Amino acid sequence: MKRRIEDTVVSQQETIAEVTKDSRKIAASCPLVVDLDGTLIYTDTLHESAISLLREKPFHAFLIPVWLLGGKAALKAKLSSLTGFNPAYLPYNHLLIDWLKEEKQQGRELVLCTAAHEKLAQAVASHLDLFDTVLSTGDGKNLAGTHKAELLVQKYGRDRFDYVGNSAADIEVWRVARNGIVVNASETVVRRAKSVCNVEKVIEGNGATIGTWVKVFRLHQWVKNLLLFAPLLAAHQFSNTAAVSLLAWAFLSFGLCASSVYITNDLLDLEGDRRHPRKKLRPFAAGRVAVWKGIVLAPLLAIASIGIATRVGMGFLAWLLVYLASTCAYSLWLKRLVLIDCITLAGLYTLRIMAGAVAVNVALSFWLLAFSIFIFLSLAFVKRYAELKLYESESKGRAHGRNYYTTDLPLVQTLGITAGYGSVLLLALYLHSESVRQYYSTPEFLWAIVPIMLFWVSWIWMKAHRGQMHDDPIVFASRDFTSRMVGVLLILVFIAASLISANTRLNLHLGIP
Repeated sequence: MKRRIEDTVVSQQETIAEVTKDSRKIAASCPLVVDLDGTLIYTDTLHESAISLLREKPFHAFLIPVWLLGGKAALKAKLSSLTGFNPAYLPYNHLLIDWLKEEKQQGRELVLCTAAHEKLAQAVASHLDLFDTVLSTGDGKNLAGTHKAELLVQKYGRDRFDYVGNSAADIEVWRVARNGIVVNASETVVRRAKSVCNVEKVIEGNGATIGTWVKVFRLHQWVKNLLLFAPLLAAHQFSNTAAVSLLAWAFLSFGLCASSVYITNDLLDLEGDRRHPRKKLRPFAAGRVAVWKGIVLAPLLAIASIGIATRVGMGFLAWLLVYLASTCAYSLWLKRLVLIDCITLAGLYTLRIMAGAVAVNVALSFWLLAFSIFIFLSLAFVKRYAELKLYESESKGRAHGRNYYTTDLPLVQTLGITAGYGSVLLLALYLHSESVRQYYSTPEFLWAIVPIMLFWVSWIWMKAHRGQMHDDPIVFASRDFTSRMVGVLLILVFIAASLISANTRLNLHLGIP
């Protein structure tokens, strides 16, 4: 009896093995067709090509609506002929690629079938060296939706291939496929795919979270806009609630404008960010947020910013528009000019101070402007130095998209430290001027600021020299414990000097020696 049971178990195992073997043979004989945009890569090649055109040939971008009149296939052909394309730095879906490699090892035919233009599709296929066949847009036909489904049925037959896709446009293809594999798709697409075919596998994507959108807007960078309040503080009018309220609106306006510019800059510098060890994790570079959403969002934020600026005042609006134009010029052109890029960055910081002064009608101090341009020039050089230091650690001789070489590191460091110490010298001269005595009866107490600032400038450059600097020194300072303590000390010095001056004036008023 025991012997009979054992024979039955062995027989069942052999049957299962045969069935499994047969199913593998069937699967191996069934081509696995894979979509490109949003599936194999976390981005869309059409949108990327449009952004490349805007970056490389900005005036040609105005012709996109004209080209679109000839159909999507014609538009894709035109964009692919006018722009460069490097498949090496695209945000690939590595989970999917690993699974495709396993299928390939089992002898399965892999087909890349995409609505992307044939030039781009062939480049991706050559880079991955994974696909046996490439089917793509060409000869005036956009290979998407029903067109893709018809071609695959014609080539392989209905229910004779498995399809890997991600969007609602793939529903028609899944309808004629044997099995569906849904990748990086919404729950709605997964549900619709299951209604038209057998979904064999679902591979989750890298969709955006709240934290992702915070990074898109770069909300942490809004701390720079606190510079708008600097003129009010320097004029000792912070008790003016009307002015503070107005500057709060100005802060929001500048914040939205800055977010618009950051999004634009991220879109224009996609490939450069993807080459960077840390910037490649940014939402657009990593494909966590679709490029088209950035294209829509950037102008909307700019419009909202301008609308709020009109509430603050026409003078402030004028400076905001200067800032917007300057940052666009920086993103498109100036950031590629050696030294000019750092001077521009320093000017953009200082421009915030000028806008704040105009918003509340406060006269700007020469000393404040001079100190600002020098300290921010030093920080701009810190930013560039940190980037070059990172490239040097990776044995790269040049910063991508920047006209700097790693051999420039000593010079950049010298220029930055000189500018930083120059700002402290200007601060010392200001503390010795008659302007300070208008607000402080005993300005000698403010001299503690000088050694504190000398320490902080040296500390920033020490961290940069050790390769411990964030890409943005302002962000670094907001997170660095030592820098925060320096900020606390500076505030305490100002409070102490103000209290002592107030007490001195009170004693003089009361006739107390």
